Amino acid sequence: MTIAVAVLGTGFLTSLTLIAAIGAQNAFVLRQGIRGEHVLPVVALCTVSDIVLIAAGIAGFGALVATHPSVVTVATLGGAVFLICYGLLAARRALKPGTLTPADAAPAGLTGVVATCLALTFLNPHVYLDTVILLGALANNHADNKWLFGIGAVSASLVWFTTLGFGARRLRTVFATPLTWRILDGGIATTMIALGVGLAWA
Repeated sequence: MTIAVAVLGTGFLTSLTLIAAIGAQNAFVLRQGIRGEHVLPVVALCTVSDIVLIAAGIAGFGALVATHPSVVTVATLGGAVFLICYGLLAARRALKPGTLTPADAAPAGLTGVVATCLALTFLNPHVYLDTVILLGALANNHADNKWLFGIGAVSASLVWFTTLGFGARRLRTVFATPLTWRILDGGIATTMIALGVGLAWA
């Protein structure tokens, strides 16, 4: 029970730190939330997209490992390097924080909103590195508990996008403040570097 909770927590925390950085997708979700336009479809689409990508990463990476066990070592070390570098980048952002503000224009209808959301999600190369490769590798590092890690990771997506989308109106001034992102990026930096060092050590 304790191990299961720990794996769920690790998956949740890892996924949350990956998706919480300032980016085009988050800016879009925030914008839609502030304007109150098609918030539910946007939040649902972002969450379902992460479910599909994370599941594909866990399942696909597992199949690859079954035929090429040496991939585990390469992916683990590569993941550790990526986590540490990602953490250092977050630390740099914390030293020079930005702000997250919605764009002035917005798609007029649901079709335009959905198309934009899909483009920001699937045309971003980082989404494949983060969800498919990195989370897939980290999940398979937990062997029989890899799907528990995946559930934790998916839960983080649901919590983040729901909070960002539906809480945007109340959080508008908060997310537009550099200090907020300094604190958030500082937490991301600490977490990612710790995870990377721990993964390399293991």
